[in-house]
Amino acid sequence: MLDTADAAQPAQTIAEIEGLRVEFQTKDGPVVGVKDVSFNIKSGETVCVVGESGSGKSVSSLSLMRLVEFGGGKIAGGRLLFDRKDHDKVDLADIDPEIMRGIRGNEIGMIFQEPMTALNPVFTVGRQLTEGLRLHRGMSKSQANTRALELMRQVRIPEPERRLKQYPHELSGGMRQRVVIAIALACEPRLLIADEPTTALDVTIQAEILALMDRLKRETGTAVMFITHDMAVVAQMADRVVVMFRGEKVEEGTVEEIFENPQHPYTKSLLAAVPKLGEMTGKEYPEPMVLMNSRNPSAGVPIKGTDEVLLEVKNLTTRFPVKGGFFRRTVANVHAVEDLSFSINKGQTLSLVGESGCGKSTAGRSILRLVEPQAGSIKVGDTDIMALSHKDLRDSRLDMQMIFQDPFASLNPQMQLSDQVAEPIHNFGTLKGAAIQQRVEMLFDRVELPRSFMRRFPHELSGGQRQRVAIARALALNPKLIIADEAVSALDVSVQAQVLNLMMELQSELDLSFLFISHDMAVVERVSHNVGVMYLGRIVEMGPRAAVFENPQHPYTQALMKAVPIADPRKRKDEKDLNFKPIPSPIHGLDYTAEPSVYKEVSPGHQVLLTDSGY
Repeated sequence: MLDTADAAQPAQTIAEIEGLRVEFQTKDGPVVGVKDVSFNIKSGETVCVVGESGSGKSVSSLSLMRLVEFGGGKIAGGRLLFDRKDHDKVDLADIDPEIMRGIRGNEIGMIFQEPMTALNPVFTVGRQLTEGLRLHRGMSKSQANTRALELMRQVRIPEPERRLKQYPHELSGGMRQRVVIAIALACEPRLLIADEPTTALDVTIQAEILALMDRLKRETGTAVMFITHDMAVVAQMADRVVVMFRGEKVEEGTVEEIFENPQHPYTKSLLAAVPKLGEMTGKEYPEPMVLMNSRNPSAGVPIKGTDEVLLEVKNLTTRFPVKGGFFRRTVANVHAVEDLSFSINKGQTLSLVGESGCGKSTAGRSILRLVEPQAGSIKVGDTDIMALSHKDLRDSRLDMQMIFQDPFASLNPQMQLSDQVAEPIHNFGTLKGAAIQQRVEMLFDRVELPRSFMRRFPHELSGGQRQRVAIARALALNPKLIIADEAVSALDVSVQAQVLNLMMELQSELDLSFLFISHDMAVVERVSHNVGVMYLGRIVEMGPRAAVFENPQHPYTQALMKAVPIADPRKRKDEKDLNFKPIPSPIHGLDYTAEPSVYKEVSPGHQVLLTDSGY
């Protein structure tokens, strides 16, 4: 919020969107992405634009950046007024492209939703960070490098000097997102457009990034257009909220008005779909959410699962070599996963939570042997996964499937969606002829995508719709175990609630087991039977969901719980409450010997790490 001294002077309007209309040309004729949308953003103000995927949130922001034209869109009407620092107001809708190039990235910064596609894979992180500074600010190479290092520290990236020399693929999803944020902040823009900037971040980093953006807004008077589907983030950040639905603005008001007195039915259903931390207190088992306007017979029915162990992991260790020197020899190891042990029962869910880079995704990939572990045993049913040959490992994938974090990267851009969902069925020959088409249609129905989408390609879908295709493909072979790596982090709340309910319904029907990798604590509380909290490659606390959430014992788990934003604008987190320690490096020399993980049992099944975890 603005200081009272500043509030006496009316804030200057930085950007005004008036009657915006955007059209896209498709095979089936023109499609209207946004119609007649109007709102403004003042200096030092955060306007949150919310709505489900495909509602036109990102299209509005891409129009302001004049990037919508590069994605096949056309601004068909309306004005986009922007107040430049040393100039008069300009209409971005019909400005000269050369002038627009000087504004983009300099006066208007943008944080994109998918960090892997926003970063250039062939340039180092340092090169990409300094590019805008040298182009727009005329800095020398050494000045730009100094500023880049400062920005990396600001967004809390560990070992920033080393990271600047790395390429995007060498960083975790959360780190890549922080690099994109640093690039957007580099030139201290007048307007910052943040398109789902914290989607790929865990709660600790998210809390710090939100505090950083809030501080930047107060100190520099930057206007922030914040696009998100996370209503807890909206409650934490917004001054005003714009609710969009099917390309139109349906409601606008202050953050308190929207949360405490929503008027439009869509806003009401959006707020009802938000999983809130603490909703599951006193409940032993997970249960599907009760949603407005949906007749879900299994809503509120607990999912008990069975006592039969499906997956057993013991002492799993995965390390990645760090090459160096003239002969590219291994000089050190990244200890990504260190001495991990847990089990998952048939029909139950174990969630792994923790900060980006803590080894959650590596643990999931190691179980499927998509990356090869150094040590440990993995058993699915009676099958010893570590002992399998490559041919037998391929056959075991019938029982184990994965839903990846980034649906755009995991789908083939050149294949129709129906072919991608059918591909595993063809590969394993589980069905023949017309049965394949029927199975694909059934899967599209199950994930609530229209059958007309079967002819489409991935780029024609929103992020949330692409993730549903990825879920349909994972279910194609009727697996026993699904490893869901941030499977719902890219989905907006209404879709997320439906997809979580879908996953829980399938679990109770088919006795599916899930290893659910996530950083969203409210979602984890909703779906989990058991929870493991990871830090620097180790589980620091594990137990039944109620025990871990209601009685956290490890200092890291306690800090994690404290950082979770609450979907209530009157319960905002203060920056001084967030006292996170810098994350130590997981890289150790070849002579390093890791201690074994030793646990103390606090209550039945609730274990806390006694070995020094570095926190």
